[in-house]
Amino acid sequence: MNQTMSKVPEVTLIFWIIKIAATTLGETGGDAVTMTWLHADTHPHNGGYLIGTGIFLAVFVAAVIVQISAKKFNPWFYWLAIVASTTIGTAMADLFDRSLGIGYTGGASILLACVLASLAIWYFTLGSVNVQTVSTPKVEVFYWVTITFSQTLGTALGDWMADTDRGGLGLGYEYGALAFGAGLAVLAALYFWTNTSRVFLFWAAFILTRPLGATVGDFLDKPLKDGGLDVSRPLASAILALFIIVCIIALPQRAGRHPGEAPALE
Repeated sequence: MNQTMSKVPEVTLIFWIIKIAATTLGETGGDAVTMTWLHADTHPHNGGYLIGTGIFLAVFVAAVIVQISAKKFNPWFYWLAIVASTTIGTAMADLFDRSLGIGYTGGASILLACVLASLAIWYFTLGSVNVQTVSTPKVEVFYWVTITFSQTLGTALGDWMADTDRGGLGLGYEYGALAFGAGLAVLAALYFWTNTSRVFLFWAAFILTRPLGATVGDFLDKPLKDGGLDVSRPLASAILALFIIVCIIALPQRAGRHPGEAPALE
């Protein structure tokens, strides 16, 4: 059977390692701009979260344009767009939860509805939400819109699980990370030992890796009095960025494949 090449990488363990690192970088990098640079954490109504959202939105749109314009899968373009989506997700979630006063529960509920609506529209428009079909500009637009909502939702879920204010559960960053890690372990068990839809498992894992990265990022850079390690946000971001670069260089990835009418491209 002929196959066409996807514009996203094959979903392997390498994919998930880089994805978790990218989501953690999105948290520390987003906080470095909105909190360290713009001081929005101490002055939530000073416009810092809104300015940060605008900055990251511009970077994200540029990265997605480059990604969609590429003729075939390019790991550098793809992961740049993913990192950009995680930083915009961090800033947007904080804008909704803190500056607009919606709270973690309200923000997470709205964003979950956005993710489900995006997936539903994508499915009813094109007949599939399988990421291995992401090979045309139209499908890529749906993919990146859904990615953005899922990254923002993940940030809100991470804050909701870890923090005590704004309606959060207050489990702390360590226990929050363990909870999301346990959720991913359950999904992995379903993948290996059941016939649960692979498309469902992918999107569930994609969403859950975001709050895992968010809680790990917060654990790294939040003050000691708040349960964090108080690592410099720019330093943590630089280390994570270097780790991702090394992974892309040392762990080659290839495009995902799906059945199609066009000849397979190597």
